[in-house]
Amino acid sequence: MAANKNALIRYKTIDQCLRNKYRQWTLDDLIDACSDALYEYEGKDVYVSKRTVQLDIQTMRSDKLGYNAPIEVYQRKYYRYTEEDYSIMNIPVTDKDVKVMNEAIQILREFKDFSLFKEMDGVLQRLEDSVYSSQENRRSIIHLDKNEQLKGLAYIDVIYEAIQHKKVIEVSYKSFKARSESKMIVHPQLLKEFNNRWFVLALSKSKYTTLALDRMLGITIKDDIPYEDNEVQGDIYYKDVVGVTVSENVQAQKVTFRVDRKNAPYVSTKPFHASQREIKKTEDGTIFEIQVQHNFELERLILGFGDSIEVLKPNHLRKRIFHKLRIALSQYEDKD
Repeated sequence: MAANKNALIRYKTIDQCLRNKYRQWTLDDLIDACSDALYEYEGKDVYVSKRTVQLDIQTMRSDKLGYNAPIEVYQRKYYRYTEEDYSIMNIPVTDKDVKVMNEAIQILREFKDFSLFKEMDGVLQRLEDSVYSSQENRRSIIHLDKNEQLKGLAYIDVIYEAIQHKKVIEVSYKSFKARSESKMIVHPQLLKEFNNRWFVLALSKSKYTTLALDRMLGITIKDDIPYEDNEVQGDIYYKDVVGVTVSENVQAQKVTFRVDRKNAPYVSTKPFHASQREIKKTEDGTIFEIQVQHNFELERLILGFGDSIEVLKPNHLRKRIFHKLRIALSQYEDKD
């Protein structure tokens, strides 16, 4: 983890401590809290010195980052904010900040017609919303789905930089099925987000493997091992699947399903897959077709629609969904 990111985690931790008025905070308490916070992000012990936290408090008190935090020492031992409602998270954006950000947004929008920046449009809209909401206490008019307790996010930067600089990594990993962690040497190729979880596609012994970041316990860069780069293109690699599970040397096949009249509009406007097409409308719903590999994520997607969907073809997928629904039904049957 980059040193500046460690510092931001410490600032935020110190801020959370000092906002808690029901406890007295010594310097040792703040050191322990920062150590615990960094352990939670890193997954290993991180040494935080007394000098480091003292410099953090000094920085927070100063105008260096715009905090000007009113931190005082009382009884020659304890730290607290002199302003009851103060938090570094509540620092207002100045008119100058707003002007600079708006100018930056407008400059980025000049590139909106270039293919490289097409996916930036939503980002720019969120930036504009953030700038707008920072002025005069206006509320945000965009709310994004997020999971604050999602594990593994601290590894995104490490893996991104490893891919960017073509570095091999050693991953300490524990899958949901494993009883203990294992270590593996992998060549990371691509970061992938799906359903609010992050994954990395990597080469392990020249074969592709997909690792969930929330199952990682640690990452070490291996500078002594040559990196193998397959130059993976995400749009190509994942073009035949829903989700992240790709089976090599398996052809995509047509999957035909019927969705009832009430839910068909949802599936029409948010397709299961880029290959989705409407076959025909019937009295009781709409029949769709997609061309994909059969994987776990496809099953989960279908099962999520419950009684509003029916798989018509292929027969083996239809039977598998039926089998899972029958097991689900048995969970609700009266067993007295």
